Amino acid sequence: MTASTPELSYLSYESFLGDVLTVAHQLRQGDWTPDFVVGIGRGGLVPAVFISHQLDVPMLSIDHSSKEPGFAEELLGKVAAKSMDGVKLLFVDDINDSGGTIATIRRVLARYGCRSENMHFAVLITNIRSAVEVDHWAQEIDRETDKRWFVFPWEAVGTRATILAEALSVPERLA
Repeated sequence: MTASTPELSYLSYESFLGDVLTVAHQLRQGDWTPDFVVGIGRGGLVPAVFISHQLDVPMLSIDHSSKEPGFAEELLGKVAAKSMDGVKLLFVDDINDSGGTIATIRRVLARYGCRSENMHFAVLITNIRSAVEVDHWAQEIDRETDKRWFVFPWEAVGTRATILAEALSVPERLA
């Protein structure tokens, strides 16, 4: 691939399923059990559904990716209120790359009083150089050496042009 065209790495359904099972296994073996799985839209919705089924825990969803003013924040406020009553929340996204999404969600949750001990974050892939850490993951990458753009099975139905545009929307991730 050229410097201007990122390498697209299409993840198989089998790889995705293996990652979901790994995260669910970590949670079942740990001492922290969520009361709700919260899918972070758009990329975290499908993994959250699978993890919710694996753990037999109900799922909620937050559409962070739409950038619709106030929409995700209002829902995060409602979710944060649950944590103040002792409800444990597992937030799920597909990848922790730069950490921007997770940092934003944590910041909004904190503003609404969400108790940190009642929230965990899980992803399928985490970047060891991310600005934030997650509690559960299936795979680690190092963005300093791994510049692939991961295309999850639910994204693979998009056009190549759309996938490339998304990959290039934050060029420093892949530079």
